[in-house]
Amino acid sequence: MNIRNWVKFYLSTLGIGAVVAVITGFAASWDKYKEYFFTLDWVNIFVNASWLFGVGLIFATLSQMGYFAYLTVHRFGLGIFRSLWNPIQWLLIAFTMFDLAYFRYQFFAKENESVLPYLLIPIFLFLLGLAIGYLKAQQTNKSTFVAGVFFIVVVTTLEWVPVLRTNDQGWLYLMLVPLLVCNTYQLLALPKYLERSKQEREQLKARKEASIAK
Repeated sequence: MNIRNWVKFYLSTLGIGAVVAVITGFAASWDKYKEYFFTLDWVNIFVNASWLFGVGLIFATLSQMGYFAYLTVHRFGLGIFRSLWNPIQWLLIAFTMFDLAYFRYQFFAKENESVLPYLLIPIFLFLLGLAIGYLKAQQTNKSTFVAGVFFIVVVTTLEWVPVLRTNDQGWLYLMLVPLLVCNTYQLLALPKYLERSKQEREQLKARKEASIAK
């Protein structure tokens, strides 16, 4: 990918993360913010929206750092483990889902509380990962299916760790939704930017050859 398209890719991810964070922030803490909307308190709405926008930029940047880190790890995994890399990814997906449910239950569950609520998020991430992995495989090739599931489940969970420790429901949703949207966008949009960069390089090469021929 050339620099121009990388900047476009990065800025579009930032914009998506920021907007989604604003919407999610107001929705997740509606009881806190609804008074501002009912009374049309535009100053407080703007102040809080600006704060949520800034938080969204941070989450989007974290998402992109996680994505490029994963691309590096994925390359190493393919190079080192070869055909075993897919089974290893499935194993890590299962391990992450178990940890996400088990440790949150151990640390935050009240006495006699059921484990079922703590299973919902891992199951949701897994089902979403399957859907995104399917779309990714349809977009490129079947070999990217596991990578798509792995990225949505494992990498998103790792990016989400800072608020998982607090178990604050508002923050859990405020961070998770922008991360998922940004991660999904990057996973599905990157091929378009790579193809665009390839076309621009070919056009540049053609212009150079044409100018030399003259």
